[in-house]
Amino acid sequence: MERENFGSKLGVVLAAAGSAVGLGNIWRFPVETGQNGGAAFIIVYLLCVVLLGLPIMMSEFLIGRSTHSNTAGAYRKLAPGTPWKWVGRLGVLSGFVILSYYSVVAGWTAEYTVLAASNYFDGKTTADFPQIFSEFSANPWICTLWMLAFMVLTHVVVVRGVKSGIEKFSKVMMPALFVIILILVVCSVMQPGASKGIEFLLKPDFSKIDGGVVLSAMGQAFFSLSLGLGCLCTYASYFGKDTNLGKTAFNVSIIDSLVAIMAGFIIFPAVFSAGYELNSSDVGPSLIFITLPNVFQQAFGSIPALAYVFAVMFYFLLVVAALTSTISMHEVVTAYVSEEFSMKRRKAAWIVTLACSFVGVFCALSFGPLSGVKLFGLSIFDFFDYVTSNIFLPVGGMFISIFTGWYLDRKFVKGEVTNEGTVRAPYFKAFIFVLRFVAPIAIGLILLNQLGVFAFL
Repeated sequence: MERENFGSKLGVVLAAAGSAVGLGNIWRFPVETGQNGGAAFIIVYLLCVVLLGLPIMMSEFLIGRSTHSNTAGAYRKLAPGTPWKWVGRLGVLSGFVILSYYSVVAGWTAEYTVLAASNYFDGKTTADFPQIFSEFSANPWICTLWMLAFMVLTHVVVVRGVKSGIEKFSKVMMPALFVIILILVVCSVMQPGASKGIEFLLKPDFSKIDGGVVLSAMGQAFFSLSLGLGCLCTYASYFGKDTNLGKTAFNVSIIDSLVAIMAGFIIFPAVFSAGYELNSSDVGPSLIFITLPNVFQQAFGSIPALAYVFAVMFYFLLVVAALTSTISMHEVVTAYVSEEFSMKRRKAAWIVTLACSFVGVFCALSFGPLSGVKLFGLSIFDFFDYVTSNIFLPVGGMFISIFTGWYLDRKFVKGEVTNEGTVRAPYFKAFIFVLRFVAPIAIGLILLNQLGVFAFL
């Protein structure tokens, strides 16, 4: 069965960037920035992207492109008869689990887009927003239907294939995402009192930097770029042999970081304008679905029309960001099922959609009828989130760096990075050094930090 490739270099960059850009850029990065020193955290984060993110991303790229196989098949081809294939299978499992619960959150963004478009938030007080979210997330029918709708939308893109589906979608939606972000940034920074938010993002306070901040920045860089998940490896399997892996990784990292930082320029000027201060409880869904609707109403309350447009565009932005991520995760599993079981893409996509939808229902219901069901003290949704974010992804990223740095033949790795000598790579020795020594140690520290080990030291 002949395998598709991306049709253009632009398609390569936008699709890979779409895989990396997700809700984490918008709801995790601003909070991490707010809690860890503002501009100082951003500087540390960007250093972590360069020192940690780029080498691991390039590793995923070269593993995928060199084999032109799904992430599990790639390791089997490069290391036949060894347990390394389980690294790829872990990526597939991670993609399956994350897609199952991530689609629930994606459905929430769609619901809030509809609520914003109907002007539902107008006139609501600070006390109203927690209740709105609590009632909505606990409603089994609405949450389940939105989750299924988002899964079907994801399916429609994936089933069309690489060129006609993923690449075509990315070429339309990624530029649209940037346009929406730019409009929202302009609206936010022009509000009274917004200058304090801008100063917070641009004026570093290096006294805030300590070991905890560095670990948080490393973790954010790792998760923001979707490393260790298998998405980048799978997408790279559709790269042509002439694709410059270093340049592509750099471009994807730039786009991903820009989205994260610009999200800060949307949120912090509005937060400061509204006289609000983000705290430790303003994380994840709480930030997006409780805090920010309230902030937007307060910040733009003097101009109701602007408050309306801002809210609608912001939640539509979240829909686009979520969709680019669900597509990439669906593709990881679809490519695996199709190639490992010699199945047509359409049939494989349907199997993945139905299986993820089945698990997704339980995740959606974990806020309502199944809220009493606990796995190791966590709800079904929180358990899947914890296991994937804190264990699967760091472990996957660590083994990717070890596999490329230590297992693969150095000449082979250099050949892939330089396109057999046709592309200059003066950074190659540093690249190998990071993969062998820096990345495994750094990811190990991230893993221990995420598991709360340092809290007991």
